[in-house]
Amino acid sequence: MEMTFFRAALLAATLFFVGCDNAPQPVKPVKPAPEAQVLEGKTMGTFWRVSVVDVDAKRLQDLRIRIQTQLDADDQLLSTYKNDSALMRFNQSQSLSPWPVSEAMADIVTSALRIGAKTDGAMDITVGPLVNLWGFGPDQQPVKIPTEEQINVAKAKTGLGHLTVIDQARQQYLQKDIADLYIDLSTVGEGYAADHLAHLMEQEGISRYLVSVGGALSSRGMNAEGHPWRVAIQKPTDQENAVQAIVDINGHGISTSGSYRNYYELDGKRVSHVIDPQTGRPIEHNLVSVTVIAPTALEADGWDTGLMVLGAEKAKEVVRREGLAVYMIVKEGDGFKTWMSPQFQGFLISEKN
Repeated sequence: MEMTFFRAALLAATLFFVGCDNAPQPVKPVKPAPEAQVLEGKTMGTFWRVSVVDVDAKRLQDLRIRIQTQLDADDQLLSTYKNDSALMRFNQSQSLSPWPVSEAMADIVTSALRIGAKTDGAMDITVGPLVNLWGFGPDQQPVKIPTEEQINVAKAKTGLGHLTVIDQARQQYLQKDIADLYIDLSTVGEGYAADHLAHLMEQEGISRYLVSVGGALSSRGMNAEGHPWRVAIQKPTDQENAVQAIVDINGHGISTSGSYRNYYELDGKRVSHVIDPQTGRPIEHNLVSVTVIAPTALEADGWDTGLMVLGAEKAKEVVRREGLAVYMIVKEGDGFKTWMSPQFQGFLISEKN
C-alpha cells in the first residue's frame, strides 16, 4: 500500500486502463455519446485514478474532493508511516487486552487472516517487522544484508496465530498475545481503498466507472464507448505500458503483485519487496507476477500477495483448490512463460507473446 514517492514512481501501475479506439462507431448517433472523465491524485504513497462516464464539470470537481477526502481517511486508518494512524496506535501499544477498532479495520483484518490461513501463512499481515528489517516499511533501507540473528529476532515477533479479531456487543476489537506484534496492511490496503472508491461511486449514483488505487482496480457498467471496461496486465519489464494481456473484469476487482519493479540492489543482489514469512527473507523463486480477479479488489489484493510468496507450483495448488481466477508470469531462462487458471480464461480478451 505505502512506499516513498520515488518508489511509487518506479512502480507506476502494473495494471492500467486500455481504450477501445477501434470500436465501431454509429454513423449518425441520435444524441451525442456520453463522455468519459478521468480524475487522478496521490494517496498511500501511490496513485489513484477514477474514470467515470457522463458527469458534468461541477459535479466532477465535487467528486474529486470527496474522493481525496475519503482516501485521506483510509490512509489515516491503515498507514504505517503515520504514528497517529489507527493501525499504528495498535502497533505501538504493548497491551495484550482487546483493543477497540472500527468495523472497517476489523473487516480488513478478518479478510486478511482468512486469506492468510488459506495460503498456509504465505499472506501474513504480521510480517511488518521483517518488512521493516529489509527496508520496505517506514525504516530506511539497510546498508548490509540482515544477519540470520536479526532475521530470527524479527520472525519471533510475527505469526497470524498471535492476532485475534473479536466482535462483542457490536464493538470490534483486535487482540495480540505478544506485545511487539506489528501489523502491516500494505498487502490489502490498496484493494480496500479501491473497493471503498467503488462504494463511493455507488453512493453518488454513478453506475459506470473504473477506479484504481496503486495496482488494485474495480469497475462497474460500460465505458464511454458502450463496451465493458478493459484492463491491461503489464509485461514484467521496466518498460511502462508494455502489455502482456488484456482482460474484461466485468464488475470484479483485480490486483497484480510483481517482484520485478519494487526492489533495490544490495551486496550485488536484487532484493525484492515480497517477503516470505517462513524464511524471513525476500523471495528468490522465478514467479515474477501474479494477477488475481475476485469479487472485490481487497480479496484480489490479498490473494496476489500470498500466491506470489508461494511460488508457481505451490500457488497453482492453492488456485486449483480455491477455484481462483489467476494469471501468472514465470521467468524461464531469458524469457517468460504464462499460466492461467480456467476461471481466469473467461475474463481474458487477448494475450501478447
